[in-house]
Amino acid sequence: MEWKPNPDDRSDNASKIQNTIDQTRENMKEAEASMKFGNEQDRQNVLAKNERREEALEALQSELKDEQAFNDAND
Repeated sequence: MEWKPNPDDRSDNASKIQNTIDQTRENMKEAEASMKFGNEQDRQNVLAKNERREEALEALQSELKDEQAFNDAND
């Protein structure tokens, strides 16, 4: 039996990326809220993690624009 790759189905990529963006923002809010209960080290860890999340959000937003443009061009 010959192996055949699945066709490239990008139809729901934009919604998946948007969901990831929404979840990341929610995680950031929850982390910030938790800072008042932790010590200084916990606070620094949350700030560092949220900074990395912010960088990830920028990349995700760029990817979302690309996916939306792809969907617009192929509709």
